[in-house]
Amino acid sequence: MRKIVSPLAAMALVVLLSLGFSGSTPQDAGALSAKPNIVFILADDLDKASTQKIGRLREYIGNKGVTFQNAFVSDPVCCPSRATILRGQYPHNHLVRANEPPLGGFQTFHNLGRENSTVATWLDRKGDYRTAFVGSKYLNHYDDIERTYVPPGWDEWYALNNRGTINRNGRIYDYPAGTYRDDLLSGIARDFIRRQKGKDAPFFLDISLWAPHEPSTPAPRYEDAFNGEQAPRTPSFNEADVSDKPPWIRNKPPPSSKDILRIDEHYRDRLRTMAAVGEMAGKLVAALKDANKLNNTYVVFASDNGYHQGQHRLELGKNYAYEEDIRIPLMIRGPGVPAGITRSHMVLNNDFAPTFARWARVTRPAFVDGRSFASLIDGNPQTNPSSWRTAFEVRFWQPELGGAPSSYQAVRTRRYLYVEYETGERELYNLKADPYQLQNIYASADPALITELQSRLHKLRTCSGDSCRVAEDGL
Repeated sequence: MRKIVSPLAAMALVVLLSLGFSGSTPQDAGALSAKPNIVFILADDLDKASTQKIGRLREYIGNKGVTFQNAFVSDPVCCPSRATILRGQYPHNHLVRANEPPLGGFQTFHNLGRENSTVATWLDRKGDYRTAFVGSKYLNHYDDIERTYVPPGWDEWYALNNRGTINRNGRIYDYPAGTYRDDLLSGIARDFIRRQKGKDAPFFLDISLWAPHEPSTPAPRYEDAFNGEQAPRTPSFNEADVSDKPPWIRNKPPPSSKDILRIDEHYRDRLRTMAAVGEMAGKLVAALKDANKLNNTYVVFASDNGYHQGQHRLELGKNYAYEEDIRIPLMIRGPGVPAGITRSHMVLNNDFAPTFARWARVTRPAFVDGRSFASLIDGNPQTNPSSWRTAFEVRFWQPELGGAPSSYQAVRTRRYLYVEYETGERELYNLKADPYQLQNIYASADPALITELQSRLHKLRTCSGDSCRVAEDGL
């Protein structure tokens, strides 16, 4: 049975959240859990470059730990990426291939039984973790179908939706009109952390943000921030010569001055929404410290995909295999992680679930395609970047607007990006010589190179479990 409460009662709910509505907890004696806690903060559609503008994210997470310079997603679309994060699989294996049915969305993930084995169930059932989801987006269209549903593996569940309500552990409550959603999520997450004080059981807290997803509405206190900022003017911004690109890009006119003004304003709004996320990071760290949990907690910040903003004549969005769309920010602080280090290894959203399992000392299921990067974040990683993952697959199935094809398959190595579109078009970029992907060299490339990349792509698109790691390593 669901319960709807009034905005006034919801205000009381917010107050209770800030005080800890579950009641008082015993004072912490300072003991650390044998297993580490994990706080996973997931932004929505955040490009890697924008994190450089959010000083508090670097101050509270990046500068206190490791920043991965080459973190990617295997499908630059929200729902497939989030399914990958939960399961540690390539989309061609978990089969959530789009944001909506019949190819994807929450209903597909649910109907396929994928929720019965996720990082939440592994940690909750096998690792004795207290698990909590606090978020605006679990999987796309979840709240359209099952407003009161709580997926397996989650001890506490706080899912916001677009109707101004929150599913709190299977019961529906209003929250006050005008409440800034990411502020509400921040308060709920901090309350959860406070209630762990004095408890020995480890916890896993998954915080799924709205920011900076469109409409990119900033908190009122940040509405005037970042005035004068422009979307990054990289060489690929409003690319002058697109004669080498596929026809759906080649036929695009250059963005008008009005288009560029719109891109810049959208960029500023995205940064403004992220300012509240930087503030949240500081408050979460403070809450962990107050609960005597900070020294034994990994704090992971990432995004579900990247975002293009005027590059390659593509105005605003994602979905492509270009670097702007598949690259994501990834910063981690935690026990044993030296402050201010960087890593150049190629890591994927496939790797989050097995890494969290490794920290929790839980064996990953055999179906997992990803690998744990836990060994890469100490001061002296034993794995050289050249002997780590050397390639990965990028896939896209969701119908695209603007005449672009509805699917492609790509392999991204340390040096090349090779893309095969369903239309027969091909793209190949030498990322060492051409990091902004300005020159498609497919037509002039050595046939032996094309054959090698096609072979790697074939092995990746049919891999599963251990064979994915073999294919990625080129063995």
